[in-house]
Amino acid sequence: MQIPHTSTRTEGPEEASYLYARLAARLRAQIARGVLSPGDRLPSVRVLSRQEAVSISTVTQAYLSLERDGLLVARERSGYFVSAPPAAHLLPRSRPGPIAPVPVSIANEVSEVLGRTQETRLVPLGVAAPCPAWLPLRHLNRAVRSVLADEPGHSAGYGPLTGHPELRRQLARRAFAAGCTLDPDDILVTAGGLEALNLCLRAVTRPGDLIAVESPTYFGILQAAESLGLRVVEVPAEPGRGIRLDLLDHAIARHYPKAVVCMTTSHNPLGCVMSRAAKEELVALVTRRQVPLIEDDVFGDLAFGEVRPPAAKAFDAAGLVLLCSSFSKTLAPGLRLGWIEAGRFRDRARFLKGITSMATASLSQLSLARVLEHGHFERHLRRLRLRLADQVSRVVYAVTEAFPPGTRLTRPEGGNLVWVQLPPRVNGTELYRHALEQGIAILPGEIFSTRGRHRGFVRLSCGAPWSPVIEHALGALGKLCHRMT
Repeated sequence: MQIPHTSTRTEGPEEASYLYARLAARLRAQIARGVLSPGDRLPSVRVLSRQEAVSISTVTQAYLSLERDGLLVARERSGYFVSAPPAAHLLPRSRPGPIAPVPVSIANEVSEVLGRTQETRLVPLGVAAPCPAWLPLRHLNRAVRSVLADEPGHSAGYGPLTGHPELRRQLARRAFAAGCTLDPDDILVTAGGLEALNLCLRAVTRPGDLIAVESPTYFGILQAAESLGLRVVEVPAEPGRGIRLDLLDHAIARHYPKAVVCMTTSHNPLGCVMSRAAKEELVALVTRRQVPLIEDDVFGDLAFGEVRPPAAKAFDAAGLVLLCSSFSKTLAPGLRLGWIEAGRFRDRARFLKGITSMATASLSQLSLARVLEHGHFERHLRRLRLRLADQVSRVVYAVTEAFPPGTRLTRPEGGNLVWVQLPPRVNGTELYRHALEQGIAILPGEIFSTRGRHRGFVRLSCGAPWSPVIEHALGALGKLCHRMT
């Protein structure tokens, strides 16, 4: 005779908080991927408690958080059901077709926007950096102190051009989770992700060359292209899908770009994660066309799923993928550490590093190596992904509630960004300026493309903990939109 499950398990406050957030994040991912569709009934609280070996209160908290975010609806005596998405949950529409190659000229706009939105008095819905309280600074500071004690001559020389061997070994170990089998000797440590991106572009292009980029894309890619005298052809990227591979193939065949630049995991600003099959197809495409692919994987570790998605680099057998990443979005922006595995362009990237910055700061490298070695970073990442998934869902729900009809927004699968398509006739740059007047920082969509292609959009950052201030700011943005319509 089977004894009925009564869920007598007890959990400490910290464990209970982690378990409910983890369970909610898993359910949220199932809904986002369509595994759970509108109208589907979820297991009862008691059944899911037994299946997951957690307390009834943990399951209840998870369900209530999803109900608060508008993803579930409770029906009396029937249980919890996946709710039908409201109008504002419709995904943004992408512009059809690539646009003609153009020179890039956005430096002034980006400088003005970043200079304004980084003011500390503003509600931080602009910059994509995570909240300092969510970063493992205690472990990092301990690592710094241990390096200072053990290696007092850490900065007496330049250090190896390619980076300290122990850090490169740790980076190769971590890349294995992304499906990449890398040789530490092939890794080049850089002073942050932007140096990594610039070195990759310089390694495969010359001034006047053309590159293919996603639209929308991270404005730093466009800034780098402008500084190097490159032209770009923009290829539409879609929420939930990433870059349109059919249109990319057409753009390569017609315009012969010298490189393709993509964010395949936790895209900035769309938050999408390309499927494994799509990444494999992307690598096959650039290999067939013999065009280098620069893969910006800065947000790759922040995908919300249980398993870290593979990088496109995992499918590269020809050495055409230049993988670059950093720790600015996951560990400490001020650490200024990134890295490259440049495939067949390794020697060129090393040469450019040597004539650009000679070497990367030794203290930062040695400290990071110790953080990675002791496993603190992986535990931190698990907590950070859960926090960001929860924060993103709160922001999505708040925008859905506050913004006027006609608003469309992404349902991110990773990272800490939400891309919002505003109702017709609402200009994102005007909304950005009105928001500044009310003490709120957001980013206008026009800086994510050339020639203001996305003026009807804004990007919202979800890197700060939920609070009445954040909630009020999102409500204020909604009221501004209502007035502008």
